[in-house]
Amino acid sequence: MITTEDKELLANKKISEAQIAEQLKSFAKGFPFLQLDAAASIEKGILLPQTIEAQNYLNIWDDYLKENGHSILKFVPASGAASRMFKDLFAFVESDYKEPTTSFEKNFIAHLSEFAFYDDLNAACQKLTQKDIPALLAQGDAKTIVKTLLDKDGLNYGQLPKGLLKFHSYPDGPRTPLEEHLVEGALYAASNGIVRLHFTVSPEHRELFETLVNKCKAKYETQFGVHYEVSFSEQKSNTDTLAVDMKNEPFRINGKLLFRPGGHGALIENLNELDADVIFIKNIDNVVPDRLKAEVTAYKKLIAGVLITLQKKAFEYLHLLDSGKYTPEQVREIIQFVQKKLCIKNPETKTLEDANLVLYLKKKLNRPMRVCGMVKNVGEPGGGPFLAYNSDGTISLQILESSQIDMTNPTNKSMFEKGTHFNPVDLVCAIKDYKGQKFDLAKFIDKSTGFISYKSKNGRELKALELPGLWNGAMSNWNTVFVEVSLGTFNPVKTVNDLLREQHQ
Repeated sequence: MITTEDKELLANKKISEAQIAEQLKSFAKGFPFLQLDAAASIEKGILLPQTIEAQNYLNIWDDYLKENGHSILKFVPASGAASRMFKDLFAFVESDYKEPTTSFEKNFIAHLSEFAFYDDLNAACQKLTQKDIPALLAQGDAKTIVKTLLDKDGLNYGQLPKGLLKFHSYPDGPRTPLEEHLVEGALYAASNGIVRLHFTVSPEHRELFETLVNKCKAKYETQFGVHYEVSFSEQKSNTDTLAVDMKNEPFRINGKLLFRPGGHGALIENLNELDADVIFIKNIDNVVPDRLKAEVTAYKKLIAGVLITLQKKAFEYLHLLDSGKYTPEQVREIIQFVQKKLCIKNPETKTLEDANLVLYLKKKLNRPMRVCGMVKNVGEPGGGPFLAYNSDGTISLQILESSQIDMTNPTNKSMFEKGTHFNPVDLVCAIKDYKGQKFDLAKFIDKSTGFISYKSKNGRELKALELPGLWNGAMSNWNTVFVEVSLGTFNPVKTVNDLLREQHQ
């Protein structure tokens, strides 16, 4: 039953009762597993550009950047606090022992001086306790140091977003991930001297992001001879999803409906509001110091060059099909492009009448396009590249999470376990059609690819609904191409001790 209070809440969040009914239906029936054709690999769907070809793509991107009229954008999901990054340290603070005990705790304390935030932490300790870090360690009080790092009275790192934490040390001072993305943008996404970046942030952190950009922007503009245009948006409250109890009834606290963020798939709405010819997408924590940026830059330019090349060819074919002046040989060439370059298989292509075949080709060509970097699988968690069936019976490349795959099926389980590559969230996208109009990205979401996760609130179990992931089901009906990129381009920071890795020092 929807109460008057519920209706007020829904109106405030701009969520319709029809959406609630649809979500309740999804909880009741669940989401279908995707039907797999194969795990993508170098032999099946993942490009491995050879040296000469790679240089050609780099040149194509450099030439594109020099042309007037192109708008390039770097889109960085940066919402949420970094609390998971400090999970082990929170456990230490709440423990009943004083000295570091686990290997994680010992490693953190032993290498404190190697963190870029060390000087800030030392100053905070002196302010709060009148003792510096060496003095606190000498008296066996590591816990106070950790509390000072995490708590609001100290550096508040336990509640700040990753983008605002100090990750890397430089002679002129430490840098945050936000600053590293500004630098990256200048290296491969500067068009006509302008670098455009867009960060999705949490409402409570937006002002902090804006303050940091205003503080550091001029420094990097001078250093790289560019002008930055930085914008922000927040995950929309109308993308929140209803939580339910174990009987699939709406979960309530003191009679009030509980809503939860719908996951990163909600950001397709933020992306849909942006206007650019080419958009790079990369997670906030996947950044490296300057000494390692050359490799990152080269691969970013490489996948962008692949995107521009494929888009140009797709546009040529669409204009040709529009003209009606094409030969059977040209139609066969377009079929080969769709099958070989875009990796779309359709068992019925040979049986389609000429008019229907042209309609099919136009439909498949005239879609948003993305080229995704894929790294060799080294056991990191994350989605993987697969060839999967679509609702129209075609097979195309998709990035799938394990929750979308039926692991009780031995064939599927084997495909997943033997996958040679995984997705490091390294995308470059084109969101305009061959007539220069923006696509409505909401029309290309496969709504059947959400999933249900199990959580708890106030000691009660609940089910949460995750929207189709941004680079998973939210982009399911895009044209997708995979390119192998170097493992050196993937250096995420999942825990604070990852900052001790050689790549972040």
